[in-house]
Amino acid sequence: MQQLIRKSGKTIGLGLLAAGMLQASPSAFGQDYPYKPVAFTQVQLTDHFWKPKIEVNATVTIPYILQMCKEHGRIDNFLKAAGKEPAGDKLTAYPFDDTDIYKLIEGASYSLQTTPNPLLDRQLDTLIQIIGEAQEPDGYLYTFRTAKVKHPQEWIGQHRWENAEILSHELYNCGHLYEAAVAHYQATGKKTLLDIATKNADLLVKDFGWGKIEKYPGHPVVEMGLAKLYRVTGQKKYLDLAKFFLDVRGPQKDNKGDVYNQSNIKLVNQREAEGHAVRAAYLYSGMADVAALTKDTAYLTAIDAIWNDIIDHKLYITGGIGATGNGEAFGPAYDLPNMTAYAETCAAIANVYFNERMFLLHGDARYIDVLEKTLYNGLLSGVSLDGTHFFYPNPLASLGQHARSAWFDCACCITNISRFMPSMPEYIYAQDKNSLFVNLFAANKASFELAAGKVQLEQITNYPWDGKIQINVTPITAKDFSLHIRIPGWAKGDALPGDLYHFLDINPHPVDLFLNGKNVDYQLVNGYAVINRKWSKGDQISFDLPMPVKKILANPEVKADAGRFAFQRGPIVYCIEGADRKDSSVMHLVIDTAAQVRTSYATHKLGGIEELEIPGYLLKRKDANEGTAVEKSPTQVTAIPYYSWNNRGSDEMEVWIPYDASSSTPLPAPSIASKSKVTGSHVSKLMLRAVNNQVTPEDSKDQSTGNLHWWPAKDQQEWVQYEFDQPYTISSSKVYFFDDGPFGGCRVPASWQLLYKKGDNWIPVENTSGYTTEKDKFNEVHFKPVKTTGLKLQLQLPKDNSSGVLEWSVK
Repeated sequence: MQQLIRKSGKTIGLGLLAAGMLQASPSAFGQDYPYKPVAFTQVQLTDHFWKPKIEVNATVTIPYILQMCKEHGRIDNFLKAAGKEPAGDKLTAYPFDDTDIYKLIEGASYSLQTTPNPLLDRQLDTLIQIIGEAQEPDGYLYTFRTAKVKHPQEWIGQHRWENAEILSHELYNCGHLYEAAVAHYQATGKKTLLDIATKNADLLVKDFGWGKIEKYPGHPVVEMGLAKLYRVTGQKKYLDLAKFFLDVRGPQKDNKGDVYNQSNIKLVNQREAEGHAVRAAYLYSGMADVAALTKDTAYLTAIDAIWNDIIDHKLYITGGIGATGNGEAFGPAYDLPNMTAYAETCAAIANVYFNERMFLLHGDARYIDVLEKTLYNGLLSGVSLDGTHFFYPNPLASLGQHARSAWFDCACCITNISRFMPSMPEYIYAQDKNSLFVNLFAANKASFELAAGKVQLEQITNYPWDGKIQINVTPITAKDFSLHIRIPGWAKGDALPGDLYHFLDINPHPVDLFLNGKNVDYQLVNGYAVINRKWSKGDQISFDLPMPVKKILANPEVKADAGRFAFQRGPIVYCIEGADRKDSSVMHLVIDTAAQVRTSYATHKLGGIEELEIPGYLLKRKDANEGTAVEKSPTQVTAIPYYSWNNRGSDEMEVWIPYDASSSTPLPAPSIASKSKVTGSHVSKLMLRAVNNQVTPEDSKDQSTGNLHWWPAKDQQEWVQYEFDQPYTISSSKVYFFDDGPFGGCRVPASWQLLYKKGDNWIPVENTSGYTTEKDKFNEVHFKPVKTTGLKLQLQLPKDNSSGVLEWSVK
């Protein structure tokens, strides 16, 4: 290991950026980022928040994912491509499934550097041997083509690289291979996977370029991977190819490009975040790498503008990006729905990568403010506390329809979490010549080598639950250097950079710094308190970041958050969850903006959390026919950190809590429908809650209060029924159909009818008006009065789509 890190007294590899980037010394291969990350191997965590989570990742999540990759055919794909197993009819579901193995190796390699595990080391050797055997002689490595199955996946195309710009993911796979290879080399000193990666990269250099194959990757990541290979090998051809993939991206003679994969406009001319959010943030990170390594100011101008667009218009308060499931994409400005928020876990990780690089380019704390918000909220929510269940989307509201899964056919988020967690300590510090940047706060011990010499720091803190922080400075050979301590935006009265969110109480809380117990003056430069002095052993910096509970309001343009606010304490965003309510419901709660909040640390709850207790109100409709009239009853409301929700089962959840009764969903008033037992065909109990909550949707695609649907079923008969609490005489019913066209899979039904219960049989009503199937309104039918104990709504699904119901009432 030492021979890898040190050679002739010069550092050639200090560690890995979370995206897998080797940090070279400034003199190693020329120019790079002006600010340098500090490798996570130089940071020894001693805290009670991140260290246990990283240990769970090492001891539970990584072995679990390895087992799941075995069970779900990921390893078999390589064995079949290597001819070690019969190819058979087909491989696994997606041609990017190879990357699950690469990301597993990357995460395991990171983990090995801080948590030695001989068994895991041997398992990686076996995996790498299998990967090498699956590689074709010229370096091509893509199991979905090499395996020669009877029924190839239709995305891969007939020939190499044919669908590289669309769906094959050949180049995407290459990128994750390179990241894994660099990580494994850094961790073990073995070149086995690195040799496979460089052989593959040499093939790309041979095949792609101006005057050769002039195509770009449909899903970016190879750009970052090539930049890493350049840093570790010094081979400029890899950097040149990364830049080519960026420069060639955009409209071409035979390809007009697509917003979905950011190819509709040349990258240097892009100014807005559009399309698939993960692809976008990976692409912007690759642009940052190339801009840093080549000093390409055009790329820098583009990503500066794009970052501002995200911050001002398209960022969730949790740090999540990608508002819509349609294309897993950014939505229009200010379109940030909560119930249907996509906010993919991979997108949160990519957002951390992007913001880390923006900091390394500019040295400004506002990028770390966004990074920290994402890290503690929208990213950490992606994995359960036990490390074995995962979110793909991370919504900001739920009726219980969302739950972490043990596995997905598309497992990108699961393996991404495993590679990210061990590298978290790398985001704590950065350096530049004789400046040390304290970006994040967590108890740790760390060592650095500045231009002036060596220095050690120790952080003592119980962050994020406590804002008291002590930094012990031990200069070894360095004496004169500056310490830059980030003063978080939330401590200065800013919910986030930009004007998308703001605190209700925007009064900043002054942060006093003490040097050896005495108040010290400091300059605030780009969000950092800068202390420049000649340091002595035993010097101690201490300060207290005030952590009152803050109430956040969204920009009025964000319609989804109108009449609502969110809670934040320190970097942690809070939510309310049904598990803390006797009725398992939170949608009917309202809290005044002036409500006083009590905090307490719950040692044995959700792994140990600071929870909030707030007086609020429970709302209930006075009458099913009286519109918005409600009655309020006092109640106590508990809020928990957003990252910890859905660890006690699937329940209702909200981040944005109504303070205006008109924004809430009051409990329904007694009515035939609300008092009925609801059942349906092929649907979950949680979906059934939506049909009788007495909420009139805004339109047929409104999912803000849930929906019942039968997607992906098509062209078949389905039903939902009410079992009344007693016999009623009824003569009319109305239904509001769910239709999320043109992009979603549900449309109004082809036809429908009502049946009433007579004895043990269901009899069609004798309707006196027609059965209409119109969008964006209630479709009401009248029929001859019947006395019955139940009513069934029977639908015929369209031939090419499914259907659903938003609300169904009975009179």
